[in-house]
Amino acid sequence: MGRGFKMNKKSIFTSVITVIALGLLLSLGTSRMGVDAASTNRNDVPTKTDDGYKPDMSNGADNFYKSKKVNKKKVTFNNQYNMKVAGNLFTPKGLKKKTKNPAIIVGHPMGAVKEQSANLYAQKMAEKGFVTLSLDLSFWGESEGQPRNAVSPDIYAEDFSAAVDFLGTRPFVDRDRIGVLGICGSGSFAISAAKIDPRIKAIATVSMYDMGAANRNGLNHSQTLEQRKKILEEAAEQRYVEFTGGKTKYTSGTVHELTENSTAIEREFYDFYRTPRGEFTPKGSSPELTTHPTLTSNVKFINFYPFEDIETISPRPMLFVTGENAHSREFSEDAYKLAGEPKELYLVPGAGHVDLYDRVNLIPFDKLGAFFKENLKKK
Repeated sequence: MGRGFKMNKKSIFTSVITVIALGLLLSLGTSRMGVDAASTNRNDVPTKTDDGYKPDMSNGADNFYKSKKVNKKKVTFNNQYNMKVAGNLFTPKGLKKKTKNPAIIVGHPMGAVKEQSANLYAQKMAEKGFVTLSLDLSFWGESEGQPRNAVSPDIYAEDFSAAVDFLGTRPFVDRDRIGVLGICGSGSFAISAAKIDPRIKAIATVSMYDMGAANRNGLNHSQTLEQRKKILEEAAEQRYVEFTGGKTKYTSGTVHELTENSTAIEREFYDFYRTPRGEFTPKGSSPELTTHPTLTSNVKFINFYPFEDIETISPRPMLFVTGENAHSREFSEDAYKLAGEPKELYLVPGAGHVDLYDRVNLIPFDKLGAFFKENLKKK
């Protein structure tokens, strides 16, 4: 387990990311990124067509982990828009169903599904005694929502509150001790939900992306206003195409093949989403659409400001976990600066962004467990 270290207000550093425009699901029309000094800068990675390609399974990468210490149950519940949200409910074996237990909602990375990273975290937290619920955000995975792969930050945040509705009405869950854990984009959606839902008592994020800032500005503010306007123009024109019955257009997401010119961040996401390390295609979907939102809906992130009024979450505690070398580190730092007390920024030495999706030897599960144990304890 990597030893993390805290950051206070005076020790926040400026991340060393230079020419960057897209990656996971950041920018709408661009598909190339560059990064300086990223831990994932492995230029020797072979291409998909190279028979020698093998995913990087170092540091205990185990996305499809199955715990023998917890029980799993598939569940569904409705959000306020009467859309069915699908999830996996995990309970520690031997859980006393006649007692009220603390619970944690776990959200998956943007463009992913609960089987990618969220189930791993949910099981590890359930092993520590919590009732946990990993969910598919609306329009993704097994949850309802048309068109598929649509972006709606408001509905994503609502899904977290709907998960609180569900957990808070279980007889074995203490509705006054429910927390959230958001991975990557879900970190920003969890914060958005917590700002207006005081039932969420503790908030932790891991490898967080501010999906609004990432789409407005690119990483490290690398996208210009003119570039943003061109993206908006393309998406607006595409609305005419789709309104008149034309083919849906998708954007951004993880590349489907690597070349000698592939950037470090493209390689980082490819190694998880396009290989057996983390690849998962939900029933009814296809690998070609995995991680790709619709072009016309992705512009809704431009109006998404999850850190606006983040200080109003206080005095509920917040924990921001990010990799020391993560290209997304800036977002956790930004949220930490703006959040009220109590708060903590926790850096994982040597870790990049995607490292914290599944590398169990790097992910600070003990830190997360201690955070929730302290802040979801009986008053």
